[in-house]
Amino acid sequence: MTTHILLAAEEKSAEVTNWSGRIGWLIGLALFVALVYWLMRQGWKWRGSLQSDLPPLPELPESPAPARLELTGRYHASTTAGQWLDRIVAHGLGTRSRVELTLTDEGLAVVRPGANDFFVPAAQLREARLDKGIAGKVLAEGGLLVVTWQHGDKLIDSGFRSDRAAEHTAWVEAVNSMINTTEGTSR
Repeated sequence: MTTHILLAAEEKSAEVTNWSGRIGWLIGLALFVALVYWLMRQGWKWRGSLQSDLPPLPELPESPAPARLELTGRYHASTTAGQWLDRIVAHGLGTRSRVELTLTDEGLAVVRPGANDFFVPAAQLREARLDKGIAGKVLAEGGLLVVTWQHGDKLIDSGFRSDRAAEHTAWVEAVNSMINTTEGTSR
């Protein structure tokens, strides 16, 4: 009978969860995540204020010319030309979105549902090329259509990805051909 009493004395009740400690950790973690989010948002606003000297974007023409090429896909970002990580956020250029690009003899119409649309006049286009990355997006070599254009006194690279990547080469050829034609007539 003594053996049974000793066994019963060694049994231990289950650990009770320390709910106040767990809740404290969860609240602390939530506050930390909120702080990081707030700091990221402040950084975005700060970058926008640094780029406030950028003039307003040209608006789409009232009656556009016939389309030479059209493309649907994604707008990824605009950066300072040649600096693929220097994102431009002023005037909504840093906002990723769906995009409908239309190339006309007048220029490049960029229609972005849920973001600011803009127009790049033909005289402002400088180059089109295939690239592998722009701020926030890296793809396989040649997976991104990058159009370089002049806005005010700043050269800007804008990155686009078509729903059908095979279209990129035709866009590069058409934009560069249009630039060469425009430069030839302006001399």
